[in-house]
Amino acid sequence: MNIIDKLLFSLHETNLFEQNEQFINSAFHGQGRAYMKKWEAGVIPYDFLKISVKEAINKIMNLSEGGIFYETFPNSIKTPNYGDKWGRLANYIEINNRYFAEMEGEKCKNGIFNMIKLLPCIPPSAFSWANCIIISQIFPNIYGDGFVKGKFEENSIYGIKLNAGYSNNIISKDINLAPEEQLKCFNELARFRGIKTGFRMVISADQIKIADKNTGDIPFNWCNEAHQELFINECTKLVNLGFEAMFIDSAKHIGGYDCINYAGVGDLPEYPQMQYILYEIRRRSKNNALSFVGEKSTDDFMKYKNMGLNAGTDFITGDDFYAVRDLSEKLKYNRDYAPGVTVENDNDESGITYEQRLNRVSSALFGFFRASDKLPSFMQTNDIFPLCHDTNTHKIMMTNPSYSTDNTPLSHYKNGFAAEGGEYNKKLGELFAHALQY
Repeated sequence: MNIIDKLLFSLHETNLFEQNEQFINSAFHGQGRAYMKKWEAGVIPYDFLKISVKEAINKIMNLSEGGIFYETFPNSIKTPNYGDKWGRLANYIEINNRYFAEMEGEKCKNGIFNMIKLLPCIPPSAFSWANCIIISQIFPNIYGDGFVKGKFEENSIYGIKLNAGYSNNIISKDINLAPEEQLKCFNELARFRGIKTGFRMVISADQIKIADKNTGDIPFNWCNEAHQELFINECTKLVNLGFEAMFIDSAKHIGGYDCINYAGVGDLPEYPQMQYILYEIRRRSKNNALSFVGEKSTDDFMKYKNMGLNAGTDFITGDDFYAVRDLSEKLKYNRDYAPGVTVENDNDESGITYEQRLNRVSSALFGFFRASDKLPSFMQTNDIFPLCHDTNTHKIMMTNPSYSTDNTPLSHYKNGFAAEGGEYNKKLGELFAHALQY
């Protein structure tokens, strides 16, 4: 019995799937040689969040890239293979899984199951580079984990708790399946879709607590070797569950660099210390193909390459296609590390038009002379599924409001996203359809 069988049985479902020709025919297809790469576009999240986990997995099975319909989930799924340095070229799509969670009354849960429901709507990887979902939250947040709060009430997922398992916002306690197994299910299904996965990690000491049953929460300290060891082991556990990338918040400032612009709270690791941490995560997980992405780590390329990073954010937007293409050409011999194209970052509070978003995505996907020289790119939830006009990317990182009008999850799914987002998502799908053949 594989992990997907265990999930379905724990949900009191069968592990048998049914072929759905109507769904297959309605799917978007990649252009040219990517015709067998399929996904659903022109959607709003409500269309998929309202269905059951079993229905979502059944849709995933009908999008098999190989054209083979599997009546049961395969026992062995391998990650898309782009070599050990795949992170240098990837498109990173950060999705705030807490915002997609099941919000009912004051409780928030099941974010990872709802991420499974969204997998049919994420374009698979291209021939030359991977698409990688980064989930925003995985560990408990300090300010009221598992609860819905007001629009202006602190509930930041930039503050995390280690040694406390995984966030109540994203796991289910209603079924007989361990949190680790739930996370592994998401990763297995993403692999079946031809998508890689990763997680966001904060490194500012005062934004991390360590849970202790005897003394209560302990402040994190990078000078404490036991704390460093816990950090490494927590990240390694996630890699062993199938995550292949780690997005490192505030990575630019590691070692005290440019701290005048540092917006985090508390000490950061020293430069050699971060080298050791990343090396150890790779070594302990026995996975040399991990991708480490540094937020804003783009000023001194060699420094971040030698730290162990593969990509850095916020060096260039996609507003100017030719600037992106020229940078791609300039850095084409840098095969280990490159700065990337940012469509939107997690601190974005100002709105950009749908046309500007699509233009940036287009530059990120096509800004090269050769696909093998493509720059990495970075997108947010808003770039895939436009949020409602009452919020923005940074706000849903800092707060956890429900947009439900009747305290039900379905109402939040319907009201938390832009009503016109389906048309935008269709145009986005058209861009990916052409890009996947490279």
